[in-house]
This record gives sequence, C-alpha cells and structure tokens, in this order.
Amino acid sequence: MFDDLPPDLDRLRTLRIWHALWVQRIDAKIAVLQRRQAEEESGRRRRPRPPEWIVELGIGADRSPVQVHAGDCHMAGQRRRAVSRDEARRLLATGLEGCGHCRPAARLHIIELSTPRCRHRSIDSAPAATGVTSGL
Repeated sequence: MFDDLPPDLDRLRTLRIWHALWVQRIDAKIAVLQRRQAEEESGRRRRPRPPEWIVELGIGADRSPVQVHAGDCHMAGQRRRAVSRDEARRLLATGLEGCGHCRPAARLHIIELSTPRCRHRSIDSAPAATGVTSGL
C-alpha cells in the first residue's frame, strides 16, 4: 500500500510515537486558541456600552467642561465624563463648544448651533468700491 514507510517494526513504532507527540502538541494548541477565543467573546459581551455623549474636561482643580463630544468620537481627550442627552443639549445651548469632528449639535438636532458660522466679514460690510484701478 504505502511503499515509502520503513520495512521494520522498530522504525514504524518510532514514527508512530513521533506523530502521536505532534498530534498532542497540535491538539494542545487548538485547545489554547479555542479557550482564548471564548474568553475574548465573553469579554465583548460583558463590556459596558460606551456613553452616548461625553464632555471633555479641562485641567485644574475645578475641571470645568471644555467641549461636548459624541460618545464614539475618537477626538475626545482622556479627561472626560459621560453625560446624558439632555445635559449635552443644555451645555451646547449655554455656549459650550461642540467638537468640530463629531459635530454634536448636528447629531442632537440643535439647528442654530449645527450650521457652521463664517468668521469672515460679510460682503455687505466690505468697503465700497472707489472706482480707482491699480493701473496694472
């Protein structure tokens, strides 16, 4: 049947033991990976949900709020605390700055705060044309 195997019994038994040891090593590695995968899945299920809204806090003893972020915003700093939807709306309405990346005012449907404001002069406030050309 298999002509490539050794013809004597001693070498065949040695090969069988050697392969049995490899099968044990492979089975042990499979068990470790299955256990790790089960632990990761368990950790994912038990992980608390991220907050819906967060406030980035300033430095100092009072740690006053600096900026409002959506809970999934990766631009928020390390000093933060979770806030409710109502508190996030209240903070934005009272003038606290919203994150320019996640735009919490738009997500909270605060229309007057969600539109970007132009910081340049309007056309109406520009000086009137004098009619003088530069002569170039």
